[in-house]
Amino acid sequence: MKHQELYQTLKSLKVIPIIAIEQAEAALLLADALIEGGLPVAEITFRTEAAANVIKKLAKERPGLLVGAGTILTIDNLKKAQDCGARFGVAPGFNRKVVEETIKIGFPFSPGIMTPSDVEAALELGIKVQKFFPAEAAGGLTMLKSLVAPYAHMGVQFIPTGGLNINNAKDYLAIPQVIAVGGTWIAKKEDISAGSWKEIKERCQAVKNL
Repeated sequence: MKHQELYQTLKSLKVIPIIAIEQAEAALLLADALIEGGLPVAEITFRTEAAANVIKKLAKERPGLLVGAGTILTIDNLKKAQDCGARFGVAPGFNRKVVEETIKIGFPFSPGIMTPSDVEAALELGIKVQKFFPAEAAGGLTMLKSLVAPYAHMGVQFIPTGGLNINNAKDYLAIPQVIAVGGTWIAKKEDISAGSWKEIKERCQAVKNL
């Protein structure tokens, strides 16, 4: 999948469920809930030991799910994500060495940005799709609109993440430069541990109304 095609897919899905999963064995049940709920995408974060195994399992056994890797903080994380079959990656911050490596290997990647300097650092390396994080804590919609204003003509686009939920996601998605939002509310750790697949499926279905 080419970069442009990937981002078009994310735009059509609107929400990227951010998943911190402890048990690799729950991964397929989670994937099925997301797919059946009409939201076949997941960002598996490298915040847990199981992350690499989960990405590998999903990439291999649920090809209909668009699997990304989150919290890519090091080149080691990055290589592991790609080796395991992740099709895109994101990070909470801007690490130039990691970004340069993603460009070198042709891996779709959205580093985290929070300030105009961050936006420019990413643009300098040709990164047009950037993760605005932590969205709500950093000033929310007002801050994002202020960031968009001087850079819109550069073709920059954003994936706001951090503090988003079903109630405020629509306002972010209304900004033309927002291609999708990231959110943990779709499938929280406790929901996965409890096997609350029906609830997860319903939250996926609610995304269609955003």
